[in-house]
Amino acid sequence: MTATPGARTTLYDTQELAAVVDTMARQAAGLLRGTRDVAVIGVLRRGAPLADRLTARMVELHGLPPPLRLDLQVKRYADDLTLLHPETRLTEQAQHAALDLRGYTVLVVDDVLYTGHSLLKVVDYLARKQPAVIRAACLVDRDTTRLPVHADVVGARLGIAAPDIIECHVPPYEPDFRIELVKPDRRGQA
Repeated sequence: MTATPGARTTLYDTQELAAVVDTMARQAAGLLRGTRDVAVIGVLRRGAPLADRLTARMVELHGLPPPLRLDLQVKRYADDLTLLHPETRLTEQAQHAALDLRGYTVLVVDDVLYTGHSLLKVVDYLARKQPAVIRAACLVDRDTTRLPVHADVVGARLGIAAPDIIECHVPPYEPDFRIELVKPDRRGQA
């Protein structure tokens, strides 16, 4: 992650996030309990290692049988919230082209739910794979969605000012697991 210049505040450190992930695992396991076929799908980049953490905790703490684990590549914003693609891009990997999720309960995992464009793109894609149920989990919900989507499992709800940035630091992309609030340095901007 390229560091966005500005004032930084750590909102959750590694130890606090471990507790948050355990709470998310309990909530997610409750939603998935009793379903036979489960798939946990991480949204690349940081949603993938979060999906791994969440899955491991659901298996360890709540006895969930190991689910099918997949990742999807979706991109709209850069880490500093710069719009990269006006049309959210989901890149289908070759191994997913013939994927049949018929009858599966799917849990989509992402780091931040911001406007909802990425989650809507993922749900649209997955719906064509015909799962029985699609659920969503995010580490942080900024409570700023512009589309009729929501996360069923939320680690933290952080209603912050529009120009401020939530950075989720998730290994292996960053050395430690934490959430930071960044107030960008806006000096010199018109």
